[in-house]
Amino acid sequence: MPRRLFLIAGPCVIENEALCLKVAVSLKKTCAKLGIGYVFKASFDKANRTSAKSFRGPGLEAGLKTLASVRAKVGVPVLTDIHNESQAALFAPGAEEAGGSLFTRQAAIAADAVDILQIPAFLCRQTDLIEAAAVTGRILNLKKGQFLSPAEMGQVIEKAQSAGAKRILVTERGTTFGYNNLVADMRSISILRRFGFPVVFDATHSVQLPGGSGDKSGGQRELAPVLARAALAAGANGIFIETHPQPDRALSDGPNMIPLADMPKLLASLLKVFNAVR
Repeated sequence: MPRRLFLIAGPCVIENEALCLKVAVSLKKTCAKLGIGYVFKASFDKANRTSAKSFRGPGLEAGLKTLASVRAKVGVPVLTDIHNESQAALFAPGAEEAGGSLFTRQAAIAADAVDILQIPAFLCRQTDLIEAAAVTGRILNLKKGQFLSPAEMGQVIEKAQSAGAKRILVTERGTTFGYNNLVADMRSISILRRFGFPVVFDATHSVQLPGGSGDKSGGQRELAPVLARAALAAGANGIFIETHPQPDRALSDGPNMIPLADMPKLLASLLKVFNAVR
């Protein structure tokens, strides 16, 4: 288990390279000052938006180029989510030397772009996807489905391990509770820790109100720090936060994202809780 607090954070979706670099540079500086481990995250495609008209991201190839740029220029590990087996295959060893020209070009970019592959919560039961991700040899972040109990994540972890995954993170992100709402049950942290892998708490998705704004999701960003502190007190090893310089102008998940300017103060407070518990 990691001995220090770690943070997975970045904008919900890649809007442009400049935004990603700005966020990554700012958070790297803050985390270095506090002694917190930092992983940058952003999605090249949000495949589960509420409306078909919503912004999904720059797409696979352009998105991977941006992530590779962040990794190279800022010098931090990078996480992104994948949605199908063909995307996972891009990250497999030797993928850049096999297949057609488009595949090999994208695979070559992928090789330098991402350290951690994330299985989205809605897809955590997809056996083929989990197995394809495990074959890549990269660290996997398995997000607990909103429809699963924490104990059921044991089967998801077993699928990944059976396919060869050895480095795994497990992320709690809230559970469906009534209409357009989620609940974060802190008992989940203790249950997930029993599987023997680091547990991450997704503070901003846990305050999301799915579909709560008609053609998009709402959120209660003011409550994300409350849940983050509670999760660390309950034993979480890391925190997942989506952040943006201007959340109200963000192209995805703005209502639950934390303003980038608020992150230093928030992280300092979270570190105090983490250290006090340990």
